[in-house]
Amino acid sequence: MCGRYASTKNPALLAAEFDAVDGTEGGAPGPDYNVAPTKQVLAVVERHPRDDEGNPDPDTTERSVRVMRWGLVPHWAKDLSGAAKMINARAESVLDKPAYRDSAAKRRCIVPAAGWYEWQPGEGRKQPYFINPGDDSSIAMAGIWSVWWQQEGDERKPIITCAVLTTDAIGEMTSVHHRMPLVLPEDRWAAWLDPDNADPKSLLQPDLDLVNALELRPVSMKVNSIKNNDPSLMEAVALGESEKPEPTLFELT
Repeated sequence: MCGRYASTKNPALLAAEFDAVDGTEGGAPGPDYNVAPTKQVLAVVERHPRDDEGNPDPDTTERSVRVMRWGLVPHWAKDLSGAAKMINARAESVLDKPAYRDSAAKRRCIVPAAGWYEWQPGEGRKQPYFINPGDDSSIAMAGIWSVWWQQEGDERKPIITCAVLTTDAIGEMTSVHHRMPLVLPEDRWAAWLDPDNADPKSLLQPDLDLVNALELRPVSMKVNSIKNNDPSLMEAVALGESEKPEPTLFELT
């Protein structure tokens, strides 16, 4: 967990919800009801603006919605090949592991979601669930990001990548899976995004009230295939209804 989620809002709506500006410069992906690893996603960041010479203004910050690639690639990685295995970072060790600790201290983000999918073990097949707020608000998944430079001829192109933090499941979430995204309540957004806060340790615990307020909705086996991508994937189905299972993209423990 978390290996699949839904992102349905455009940058303008997310900017309004998270008190940010649209920094996607027209490059935002459209609604995606089955977001999978290495896809382009939307994330919220807060940074010190820079002048024409690249110097940051220490007295000002700007919060913006940006486009990133899901699957973190550390700046020192040789290539992008490991991105699909680094879509998640464990909150318990994110401050210590070399691949994540620099981003955790300096480059944190929020990955907004309409909800995420999780698979509950069952007899013969795993039942997918869609976990969501039950209204039009976004789930604020805690994330970290990094910049990897891709050489293209004589030029270097920045690739912005991110990972979603996960933690032990709590409350109602334990009935579906033993892990879940670290979901941030609104009163933690500012501290999490603060570029001058180098020690986010106090923010890494899940909020029980927020988690228990989320809805768990059994959904169609069609979500198992990334070929399927439409709003019906988020709709509730009756448990035990007959469907032909499709192979999952991968399984996360």
